[in-house]
Amino acid sequence: MLSKSFVSAAILAGLASAAPTELSKRAAIDITVLQFALTLEHLENVFYKQALQNFTLQDFEHAGYSADYYNDLHYIAYDEQTHVQILQGALTANGVTPNLPCSYNFPYTDVKSFITLSSVLEDVGTSAYLGAAPLITIPAYLTVAGSILATEARHTAFQRTALSEVPMPNPLQTSLDPTSVYTLAAMFITSCPSSNMALPFTPFKTLTTDGMSCTCEEPECGNPSQVIKAKRNWPWSGGKEGNWPSGSWNPNQSGSCKPASAGSTVSFKAAGSIASGSFVTFVNGLSVLSVSGTVNGMDISAAVPAGIMGQTYVFITSKNENGTLSAADVEYGPAILEVNPPAPAIDYSEA
Repeated sequence: MLSKSFVSAAILAGLASAAPTELSKRAAIDITVLQFALTLEHLENVFYKQALQNFTLQDFEHAGYSADYYNDLHYIAYDEQTHVQILQGALTANGVTPNLPCSYNFPYTDVKSFITLSSVLEDVGTSAYLGAAPLITIPAYLTVAGSILATEARHTAFQRTALSEVPMPNPLQTSLDPTSVYTLAAMFITSCPSSNMALPFTPFKTLTTDGMSCTCEEPECGNPSQVIKAKRNWPWSGGKEGNWPSGSWNPNQSGSCKPASAGSTVSFKAAGSIASGSFVTFVNGLSVLSVSGTVNGMDISAAVPAGIMGQTYVFITSKNENGTLSAADVEYGPAILEVNPPAPAIDYSEA
């Protein structure tokens, strides 16, 4: 993640003209974190409500999902609605006007693409709360953020299971800094009310995964994941320039596609030329691992390092990051890469 000092400085700089003068610097940071969290919760709140309005129970059943699954989605939608209300209440109690929802463009086309996008968004949200936690200075706010984080993690596991992904692929949740989260969220936002407090984050330049990917990770993947895991171009990227893959899954191609794993060569495409000598930096769990990339114009490839598993955030950096990602070194990113976890090595001697 980005260093706490860097993010705090950015928040204070952006808040200097907008915050009430009586707010202390610490309180100003807390208010910005709350507004940022509210921005993410607004996005998720609208995302689920739109999907439940667009798709019926019959649509989910035709896609291979049960009535129980469809009913549980309503609980997720209610959770996101409640998160919005809690954050709005905290801001109002501090005399701050909560930001309003923006206008969004969610590029799912059917039940399966909705579930896939949901699993990604939930994991990003969980990583966002974890990354923001060190910035919060008021203990009561930290407790609320931790409570929401735990619920978002449950959502993530629920949707990963629906895709036949391993629900908990990594012993450690990935922490993601606000700028990277904002970069990913911005691709879904088309416009925001002019009255909203501006967030002091500038998105990084776009990076996309290049090539085929799939999601099914369990030893035996049956319907509906048999369709979901089929080959599909997955250029997930951050920033408004990002493209969502078009077209439909082809069930006849399933079985020939496997998710990336440690040692696999993965490729990425940047929004511009990549400097020779750049690194591919993987942020996963509490690890930041950089490997030398093979550069060809706007394309770069590298092998997935050992220890990377589950949803991973990938950056192109000018330096080997050595465990801590510095914003000054980020050239492009983050792209999102799903990495198949290895079989768990359990030491039964401790039993």
